[in-house]
Amino acid sequence: MQTGLYVAVSSQMALEKRMNTLADNVANSSTVGFRATEVKFNQLIGDTRPTKVSFVSEGQEFISTTNGGLKQTGNALDFAIKGEAWFQIETPAGPALTRDGRFTLTEAGDLVTLRGYPVLDAGGAPIQLNNQAGDIKVGADGAIQQNGAQIAALGLYEGSFANGFSRYDNSAVIPSGDPEPVVDRFEVGVMQGYVEESNVNPVQEMSQLIMVSRAFENITSLMRDSEGTMDEAIKTLGGSK
Repeated sequence: MQTGLYVAVSSQMALEKRMNTLADNVANSSTVGFRATEVKFNQLIGDTRPTKVSFVSEGQEFISTTNGGLKQTGNALDFAIKGEAWFQIETPAGPALTRDGRFTLTEAGDLVTLRGYPVLDAGGAPIQLNNQAGDIKVGADGAIQQNGAQIAALGLYEGSFANGFSRYDNSAVIPSGDPEPVVDRFEVGVMQGYVEESNVNPVQEMSQLIMVSRAFENITSLMRDSEGTMDEAIKTLGGSK
């Protein structure tokens, strides 16, 4: 009986984690550049003699690599990434990766995000442009030109999330490992005048959230019934002396 309760508790922990990620995905379904969080669960075998019992692991989060839709804005400082790569920005929590390419220029010519975080080049240095040097044109390789001359380049990075990650400020992500600049990747590039929308399908995520919530409620009900059965057994056995 107790073994069944342990299995149920492990299931509740896993379902609660999945509910939290689904709720976060739904809340960010309209966040530019947001990548959905998925969870991988494994089966754990407990050495509960005389028989082995299967438990549910807590689950390991990972980031969906599905691309979001592209939206044309016509803004010269809006950028979308084609392929699997990220922009890198400097935040109060350290360097972070983002697919939100809505940038702007400060009076000093610093290229920053809408929240004022510096955008970094491939060498990890803040990008600075000239407000008075004419139109800004960015090539597919991220090279930034003004008056026909290249003056900087957007850094494109590969992020390793296998050992964990943390979210920062909506669509930004801080991986546990150090990101590496993308080198010689023809399938990766920059599109000027576009932004990438969230890759979350809100209808699908809401449906999954409802299913997971119902499963959590069912397990709670089963645990309640199991505890009631155990109480009745104890009362019966106690009165049979």
